[in-house]
Amino acid sequence: MKRALIPLGIFIVLVVFLAIGLTRDPRAVPSPLVGKAAPAFTAPRLHAPDQHFSAKDMLGKVWLLNVWASWCAACRLEHPLLMELAKTRALPMIGLNYKDKDAEGLKWLARFGDPYDVSVTDGDGRIGIDYGVYGVPETFVIDKAGVIRYKQIGQVTEEALKEKILPLIRELQK
Repeated sequence: MKRALIPLGIFIVLVVFLAIGLTRDPRAVPSPLVGKAAPAFTAPRLHAPDQHFSAKDMLGKVWLLNVWASWCAACRLEHPLLMELAKTRALPMIGLNYKDKDAEGLKWLARFGDPYDVSVTDGDGRIGIDYGVYGVPETFVIDKAGVIRYKQIGQVTEEALKEKILPLIRELQK
């Protein structure tokens, strides 16, 4: 009798774990980098490959790093929101053109608009790897001390922008 209850108990535990897992947001993957120093990088500028940008240039500023690519469908969906954010001049926006050809990235920005103060290239994906990028788009809010304070996996939505990103930016800029 007791032996028959063991499989039933295991089954119930598995059902509970499955039920909990199904209620979670799959985009809410916790980043081990949130609360830690943003990885340092220096990369060529997309518009001027002979010039370089360094994350160290942003120390003392709250800034946004948006990882994007011309081949990314979700990047196109979030782009109008980034264009609107850029108009507010709320903070510097740096674009990281991820695993893309420079010419394609430049054409994409010319076609859809360029919200970035600076765009840099990451053709081999090394910078993205350092930032723990799972895919594009991903967006990071980095504080004045160079610490990652927020990571948006997937496209920036109007809800995420209004409820999470903008309030955090205002708080960090105080």
